[in-house]
Amino acid sequence: MDLSALEGQELTAVEFVGDYLRLRFGDVPGSPGPMLTLYAWPHILLADFSIAYGEPQYRNALCAQIGEMVAKASLEEMDALTVEFESGTVIALSLREEDLERPEAGSYSADGSGMDEQEF
Repeated sequence: MDLSALEGQELTAVEFVGDYLRLRFGDVPGSPGPMLTLYAWPHILLADFSIAYGEPQYRNALCAQIGEMVAKASLEEMDALTVEFESGTVIALSLREEDLERPEAGSYSADGSGMDEQEF
């Protein structure tokens, strides 16, 4: 799956929905943009350390990326999803079977509506 459409987009929202996460992107305020829905919790890779779900400051580190521009985004099937921001921070999710609790790790919607969702 090609996530290059996220590159150059701003992270506009981080939504904690029950037991999953939504990341919304867009370069035009008020206009819906791409959306990632993650059913597993990603790691936040900062310059000096990483933070995993459940650790202190996890939510703050994730929400601190709101307003940051995506420099690079990739999805390697059965390996990893990574979203790297211009600041150098990376949101990374392992897609290896042994690291997932359910068959799908998430979905991607290019227009943010969810109508065109592609699961991964």
